Amino acid sequence: MATAAKSDKQKETTFSWEGKDRSGKVVRGDMRAASETVARAALRRQGIMVSKVKKQSSKGGGTITEKDITLFTRQLATMMKAGVPLLQSFDIVSKGSSNGAVTKLLQDIKNEVETGSSLNQAFRKYPLYFDALFCNLVGAGEQAGILEGLLDRLATYKEKMLGIKAKIKGALFYPTAVIVVSFIVVAIIMIFVIPQFKTVFASFGANLPAPTMIVIAISEIFTAYWWAIFGGVGGAIYGFMAIWKRSEAMQIVMDRLSLKAPVFGNLLMKSAVARWTRTLSTMFAAGVPLVEALDSVAGAAGNYVFKMATKQIQSEVATGNSLTVSMQNANVFPSMVIQMVAIGEESGQLDSMLSKVADFFEQEVDDAVESLSSLMEPMIMAILGVLIGGIVVAMYLPIFKLGSVVG
Repeated sequence: MATAAKSDKQKETTFSWEGKDRSGKVVRGDMRAASETVARAALRRQGIMVSKVKKQSSKGGGTITEKDITLFTRQLATMMKAGVPLLQSFDIVSKGSSNGAVTKLLQDIKNEVETGSSLNQAFRKYPLYFDALFCNLVGAGEQAGILEGLLDRLATYKEKMLGIKAKIKGALFYPTAVIVVSFIVVAIIMIFVIPQFKTVFASFGANLPAPTMIVIAISEIFTAYWWAIFGGVGGAIYGFMAIWKRSEAMQIVMDRLSLKAPVFGNLLMKSAVARWTRTLSTMFAAGVPLVEALDSVAGAAGNYVFKMATKQIQSEVATGNSLTVSMQNANVFPSMVIQMVAIGEESGQLDSMLSKVADFFEQEVDDAVESLSSLMEPMIMAILGVLIGGIVVAMYLPIFKLGSVVG
């Protein structure tokens, strides 16, 4: 019977309705029902004279992003801390979303809870949106009877992680955008501008300087094979990104190289440490055992080097080593982090110390992004100046040479 009831719930659709109540006042609203007939019957039982019932289309559809899940977590935490019952909280949050996909997801989760599932079990049925860490924290909150507090902590955690990712993407976006624009500008010059100079130089009847000959040769290649160059560059980037996403070996290589990169490596290292310590602090404060918490932390840093280090730490902690010694043996964490963890273990305030380490490194990421932006701007301007200036000088050298001969 429970299975049948669950099946009926999952088939429910949202209907918009309009009618008059017992006093003759026009009223309207939304309701979920298995069919239009069921919706009309339910409204009549409420004393409403129905004039119109219409199946509600999805509100814009769309995809569900990490930002959507973070916003939902914060809203649910706020609702429950205010004393709003869980199911009613889901209703309020889902109706307030402008993304139809989010609305459907939340209604499906609500239906799971209504039919007897715990909130933790309901979330686990959607692993694409709720990872093991999310579900473990919700489960811990349900078991301890502190779901509101855990949801608030979880919302704060996800907001911090989202903020770090946004800063890293912002730091990488500027140089990437400039490189793309530079390539397009140089291509336009090579295809449309240089051939005009070449026509003018042909009338000189004199030998051209070597830099000019080189630029003209490059221009001829661009003009003849522009489709192959653009296609090759685009295909190479697409192929590289596809392999990076699908090949674990490529991800491992890139994760290792990224931490050693001369400009961005330090920033990525600080970001990984911030995410690692923030995740472990959140799990540990929720009462999750250390060995189990490390299992969820392994992938939270977003880097293979830290993932393997965490697996090693987990193995050593499980055999009786302290977290401090295990982190030292992993040889990837800065000494300051290890010292703070040691103080936390000795004082019995490990979650507090990890949280302070996370705060410190998140601030370090902020400062590094600002410094990087200040450093990148003059570097990019200098590179562009040399590139564009070199082309201009190469094109004007014959004119200068001709002027000196005429003079």
